[in-house]
Order: sequence, then structure tokens, then C-alpha cells
Amino acid sequence: MHPITYAIGDIHGCRLELERLLGAIDAHAAGRSRALVFLGDYIDKGPDSAGVLRTLMDMQHREPAAVVCIKGNHDDLMVRAALGDVDAHDKWLTMDGGSVLAQYGVSKATALPRYIIDWVAALPTLWTDGLRYFVHAGLDPSRTLEDQPDGVRMTMRGDFLSRDIDFGRHVAHGHTPQFSGAPDLRPYRTNLDTGVVQTGALTAVMFPPVVGPPSAIIATRRSGGVAISEPADRAGV
Repeated sequence: MHPITYAIGDIHGCRLELERLLGAIDAHAAGRSRALVFLGDYIDKGPDSAGVLRTLMDMQHREPAAVVCIKGNHDDLMVRAALGDVDAHDKWLTMDGGSVLAQYGVSKATALPRYIIDWVAALPTLWTDGLRYFVHAGLDPSRTLEDQPDGVRMTMRGDFLSRDIDFGRHVAHGHTPQFSGAPDLRPYRTNLDTGVVQTGALTAVMFPPVVGPPSAIIATRRSGGVAISEPADRAGV
């Protein structure tokens, strides 16, 4: 039997919203076996990227079989910069990498703690629970599943967003912010990036242990509120 699976959208340094959402997920799971899948972009833009990374690393250490962290494009840029890629370093600084450096008290990515870089570098860019695919940005409809480079998985938009493509399993992803503060629910994919830095909304969905789309939406607000709802097409089921 598959456990229920919670997928969590882009966090971008918003540790307090993450902790509030994790508490809401625990209450919703109510002791049931569950997996947590984080969809990447843990850093930049928000106030506490270092705290977000620490929280995720601690969770994965405690529950290695139940906590999956997908690598996002911001996370990847940090790793490349830390490994000495000058172009990546310059690009990362334009995407708020400087705030992450400041949180660690360093001026260059090469001085970031190595254990953090090693952890982020090893994260997958695609994961499946056997029922769905989880990826940061998306999949290229012109490629087979086996021929999806990491760069595509971390940055894909284009046809993935503009066309309703059935990849054989529902795809949970982030990367493209929904400034409405609500996830984008489609027949074959769910976009969970609800632009937390701008909207204050950090969102998770719960996937039941059967094939298909999510059956519950859990969203926290910067003001402290938590909203739990069903997707419109499941309301009343």
C-alpha cells in the first residue's frame, strides 16, 4: 500500500511559512503513514534560506525514507557557484544569492559550508512515488521520460505549461509562480509554486494512495491562517 503523499511548492527562504505548513500537514495526516516531497527552490528571495535548508536537512536525516527533496534551479545555481563556476556565481547574485551568502557570513559561494553544498548537489531532479512524477519545473513533451536532462527538469516552461500533456502519470511541479496565491490544477499536472515571497501563500497538496490528481489543498498565509480545501472537481465527493 502506498502512503499518502504531500507535495510542497517553492519555499524561497520563507522558513516561518514552511514551519507553519508542516504543522498543518501533520494535523491533516492525523497519524497516517505519509511521504513529503519538496519541489525545489529552497533558497533566495525570502529572509531565511539558511533556516529552510537546515529544516529540510534535519527532516531528511530523521526520516530518510519519507522525505524527498527535489533540486530546483536556484538550488542548482548555488551549487555550481560554490564549485567555482564564475558565470553561475554572477547569475546567482542577480537572483538574490547575495542574501544567502550574508546569512552564512561569507562573501563568495566557494566559502559556503561544504556539507550543505554536498547535500544540495546530490538531490534528484525527478522522483516518482509509483503513481505520479515530481519535478521542479516540468518535463519536455518532445522528449521521452528517459531523455529529460536535469536542466530541462529544473527550468522547463514552454509547451509543458501551454499544452495539456499526459505523461502517463500526473506531474507535480513548481517553478512558475502563481501570483493569485492558489495552485494551478490541471488534468495532467499541478503547479504548486504560489509565489510565497510575494503572496505570503505556501501551498501543499495531498495525493491519495491511488493514481490521479490531488484530493486536498493545504495553504498557509503569512498572517498565520491555514486553509484546507478540496479541488473544485472533487468537492462533495
